[in-house]
Amino acid sequence: MVENVSNSFTASTLADFEKGYCGNSLGPGSVVAPVTDCSFTCPGNPYEYCGAGNRLDLYMLNGTIPSTPVRAASPTSTSSTSSVSISITAPTATGIPAGWTYYGCYVDGLNGRILTHGQPDNAQNTLQLCVQTCANLGYTIAGAEYAEECYCDDAIYNGGALAANQADCNMPCPGNPSEDCGAGNRLSLDNLPSAEDPNEIISTFPYMVWNSADANTPEACINICQQFGFNAAGLEYGSECFCGDVENIQVASWPGVSTNPENTQFYTYAKTPQIVPDSECNSVCSGAGQYLCGSGNLLTYYAWDGAEPLYEWGMPTGTEAGEYSLLIGGVVVPLMTSQNINGKVSFVEKSAGTGEPNGTGAYELDLSEINNWDLAWRTMTGLQTDVFCSAGLILPDLAGRQLTVGGWAGSSNFGIRLYWPDGSAGVQGTNEWVEDPAALQLQVPRWYPSAMIMANGSILVVGGEIGSNDAEQPTLEILPPTGVPDAAASSGYSNTTVYLDFLQETAPFNLYPFICVVPSGIFIAYYNQARILDANTFETIKQLPQMPGAVNDPTGGRNYQLEGTMVLLPQHAPYTDDLTVLICGGSTQDGGYAIDNCISTQPEAANPEWLIERMPSRRVMPSIAGLPDGTYLILNGGQHGVAGFGLGGDPNYNAVLYDPSQNPNQRMSIMANTTVARLYHSEAIVLLDGRVMVSGSDPTGDYGGVTGEFPEEYRVEVFTPPYLLSGLPRPTFSIEVTDWAYTGTYTFTVTSGTTSGLVVSLLGSVVATHGNSMGQRTLFPEVACAGNTCEVTAPPNAHVAPPGWYMMFILNGPTPSVGQFVRIGGDPANLGNWPDLPPFDLPGVNNPTA
Repeated sequence: MVENVSNSFTASTLADFEKGYCGNSLGPGSVVAPVTDCSFTCPGNPYEYCGAGNRLDLYMLNGTIPSTPVRAASPTSTSSTSSVSISITAPTATGIPAGWTYYGCYVDGLNGRILTHGQPDNAQNTLQLCVQTCANLGYTIAGAEYAEECYCDDAIYNGGALAANQADCNMPCPGNPSEDCGAGNRLSLDNLPSAEDPNEIISTFPYMVWNSADANTPEACINICQQFGFNAAGLEYGSECFCGDVENIQVASWPGVSTNPENTQFYTYAKTPQIVPDSECNSVCSGAGQYLCGSGNLLTYYAWDGAEPLYEWGMPTGTEAGEYSLLIGGVVVPLMTSQNINGKVSFVEKSAGTGEPNGTGAYELDLSEINNWDLAWRTMTGLQTDVFCSAGLILPDLAGRQLTVGGWAGSSNFGIRLYWPDGSAGVQGTNEWVEDPAALQLQVPRWYPSAMIMANGSILVVGGEIGSNDAEQPTLEILPPTGVPDAAASSGYSNTTVYLDFLQETAPFNLYPFICVVPSGIFIAYYNQARILDANTFETIKQLPQMPGAVNDPTGGRNYQLEGTMVLLPQHAPYTDDLTVLICGGSTQDGGYAIDNCISTQPEAANPEWLIERMPSRRVMPSIAGLPDGTYLILNGGQHGVAGFGLGGDPNYNAVLYDPSQNPNQRMSIMANTTVARLYHSEAIVLLDGRVMVSGSDPTGDYGGVTGEFPEEYRVEVFTPPYLLSGLPRPTFSIEVTDWAYTGTYTFTVTSGTTSGLVVSLLGSVVATHGNSMGQRTLFPEVACAGNTCEVTAPPNAHVAPPGWYMMFILNGPTPSVGQFVRIGGDPANLGNWPDLPPFDLPGVNNPTA
């Protein structure tokens, strides 16, 4: 045991649950599932079962299924070990090499691959072939998945668990259809156990950070665990570092399920660690010879004992946790949603052969008619190409037109489409989307691009791919085009795109990059990097430090397909503080280990650093919505995998409220849960009434997918924040002038509620897709009141508030008013006169004066 390495951690020696990371081990949370869960027949032998979605068939050599751990009563006491024998029904596989035993149907991919040595896909795969392959390579564990896949290892990593339903492993093996070879996220697993007690194969801490032959030290291990918010650090075998929580070694239990289909009783399997004398830890730390770092099957661990906890999550109950509720049944799985200035919500969806068979790709929801299906939904037309994975914006022109650019394939990649919102609450509009590929196109093809309104009012379009699952498009371009007319060019103008080498270098994990205006230029975050560009030359002004990833994988990323989400934290008058960006969730390249933290920084600080704040759970494909009170709702997504069809799972049903006014690591509260899985292509936006609309989920791309996978989700929900459940009345206000010039002052009247302590918030108009809320920004301007009359001062310039439409709310307590749209900064790029081409109608330009 090492003393006094950190004055905030105390050290103890623990008998670890695993026989080394390369031994035969099951990760924490491993549970036995009914054998019927492993229901995918093997593609090589359909008469055998090879796991299923998140289920593995496991084999072992003359062994028994291990018990599952519980936490010790305290980290300094010795507890006894107990276990319950579990019966696993093996599939009908024959010819398994001597000594190997079927181990069960195991869940794969919740936290990453549980077996890390994948073999080449085999169109004639069987359980026997997979086991023999792994045995020939010297491994002791073999698993078959997705019928044709075979994985080998000497240990089970990342929390591999027996599936609750053993019939999940139900894909026939292609080489013997009488066998089952796993399924989606399910492994049919075989094992050749060691002579050690098979009950000694559960890892104490869930995150193995490194196995360093020359740099493992207690200080380094403790520091990284502390940095990522874990209050326990462990060292083993001299070279290994693990992170977790003290709770991992305190009393806990994991349920298992009887495999008898007539017996639905749940059992609890228990295995507790034991504190042993320090003298038993005799492995010298590989990076500090004066210290000892555990030993074989022994873990030297350190527990945080600082005056304050490393993190503290709020746990509100009742109405303080908010609530989910069904808003309306949907007509489509929207890829893109927006609260438009006419009060309606627009839904843009796949079309042109990739969406609904009879769909148009565009719909509008009238929130005032929510109880009348026929009046609530308007089917729209006009889209000629597929908006699948395009970018979107609300333009700063007089009409607040909505723009989409890019798209799926062919001419869709070049698409430019516009919708002029009309109608009003209870009155259906008549305008449609307008597009003419022959008249108006992007300069280059783009799939998964991002877009923003620049400080000068022009439209910036960045990144993407050149086509469906094709090469990187490492360029940016500006709309309206700035080149000279060129009839031979696809856009009608000479090519003025700008090459961005950093996008080329970080492909393919930088799609839908996060971009926003900052005072010194343009901030862009891509993969796990970020920089500031000059707004005129697009040269790099500043490169920021690399973003932190997962505690066990520093290469984790934040953009599609590792998909996290980003917002700008509130800016308060007089806007002298550095702007802060907040990025939450994401995933890792290998195995899709969803990231369990948010990171934030001030890009324009002299020496920006990333602050890591641990989230209550992992999230890939999350959404985030800025609320009128300056807080943020994090929701949606999965707890493993990456973004894409069928590539993520384990839905995260919980919402988290992030309050930047609190101290770091105390800003998150665990809110209400939904019952609806919101995975790939799910969105969340703030409505004018202060609720958050939650929509979509397109995890498979096919409603009739494999049993156990999640369907396309049409239902539309709302999350009602606690500020609307308090019983306090909403304030109301009226304002006549809604077209604001920078620095101007504008009068509004509070028609109900007090003006004492009144604040105004301004939320930028958002088009949301793939965790990217294009246009998001939260401002708290200066306001002064006398009686029930107040004056609000518009932001000072376009670098604080880029030109565009903002939702204005007033708050005289926790409860916001219903919002009203105002336009700030006018239309300096004269977008109201673009595109001057048939068939596009133009709203014209009429800019405000202060």
